[in-house]
Amino acid sequence: MDTERHLPLRQTVAILSRGDASARRDTTPQNSRFVRVFEALAAAGIDAMPAIYDEAFAEAVRKQLLAVDGVLVWVDPIHQGKTRVALDELLREVATLSPWVSAHPDVILKMGVKEVLYRTRHLGWGVDTHRYDSVATFQAEFPSRLRAEGPRVLKQNRGNGGQGVWKVEALPEAATVRVLHAQRGSLPEDMPLNDFIDRCESYFGWGGCIIDQAFQPRLPDGMIRCYMSGPKVAGFGHQLVKALIPPPSAGPDSPEAQSGPRIMHGPEAPQFQALRRSMEEEWTSQMMETLDIDEMSLPVIWDADFLFGPRDATGADTYVLCEINASSCFAIPDQAPAAIALTVKDRLLQNGAVSSGR
Repeated sequence: MDTERHLPLRQTVAILSRGDASARRDTTPQNSRFVRVFEALAAAGIDAMPAIYDEAFAEAVRKQLLAVDGVLVWVDPIHQGKTRVALDELLREVATLSPWVSAHPDVILKMGVKEVLYRTRHLGWGVDTHRYDSVATFQAEFPSRLRAEGPRVLKQNRGNGGQGVWKVEALPEAATVRVLHAQRGSLPEDMPLNDFIDRCESYFGWGGCIIDQAFQPRLPDGMIRCYMSGPKVAGFGHQLVKALIPPPSAGPDSPEAQSGPRIMHGPEAPQFQALRRSMEEEWTSQMMETLDIDEMSLPVIWDADFLFGPRDATGADTYVLCEINASSCFAIPDQAPAAIALTVKDRLLQNGAVSSGR
C-alpha cells in the first residue's frame, strides 16, 4: 500500500478571496466561483472552506486562517482601488504561525510582478527588457531608447487587468508620442513625451519600478496562457487579444474591438507540446534558480502568459514571456482543479513532515 500519498489525518484548507460582508456570510463551497476546486479537494480527502477577506473584518479572517492547515489565495494585486498591502502582512503572520500559504506574498514579489521579466530576461523566454527604478532614471533613459529601438511596452510592477500597461511609439514630431493603455476601452492618445512620463510617476510608489519591453509585432496572433500547478503544466488557454492594438473606427466598445474568448486546452494539447517541454524541462527550474524559489514554494496554481516571438530558422514558433500571474489565477482549464488538489495534497504532506521534524 502506498502510504506516501495519504494524509495522516483529514486536513483542512481555506480558499481565500476578496469580498464584502455579505459575501463572507453567504459564500459556500457550492455557490463559490471555485466550486470545481472545492470538489477536487474533497475528492482528494481534503476539507476546504471559503474565506472571504476585506480589511474591514481582517481580524475575523486571521482567526479563521490560523485554524486551518493551509491557505490557497486568490486575490488580485489591485481590486476596486484596494491593494494587497494589509492582506500580505496578515498572510506573512499566518505563515509564521504554521499554516502553509499558497501563494506566499514573498513568492509573489519574486515571480508574480513584472520585474520577473527583467530578472529572467536571459532565459529562453526573454526579450529586450529594461528596468527603471526611479523617475529620474526613466526620464534619462527611456526617450533615447524609444527613438532608437521603436515601439515599447511599459508595465508597472504590480497590477492586473491591463492597469499600468502602455504601448508607446514615437511620432515624427519631436518629443511627441502615441500611447495606448491596455485597459479595456482605451483609445490611442498623442501627447508630449514629458507629459506621459509625468503620468507614469505614480508607478514608482507601491510597485517600485517600471519594466520596459520591446513591442511584439505578432501580438495579433494572440496570447498563450500556460497554467502551472507547482512545476507541472496543468493546461493552456489561447486568446486573441485586442489590448495594445488600436481599436477599429467603430470604437473601443464595439464587438470588433473586444478580445476573443480564451479557448482552454488540457496539458496534452498537441499544438502546445513544445512550450510544455520548455516550461517543465527548462524554464521553470531556471526561473526558480534565478529567483531563489524552492519547489514547495511555487503556487499551487499560477500561469505564464506568452506572446509569439519571431519564428526560428526552421519556421517554428518562439515564445516571449509577457507576464506571470501568481496572485489570482482564474478562470482555469477543466483539468486544473485535479492538478491543484494533487499539489495541495503533496504540500500538506511535506508541510506536516517539516512541522513534525520528520
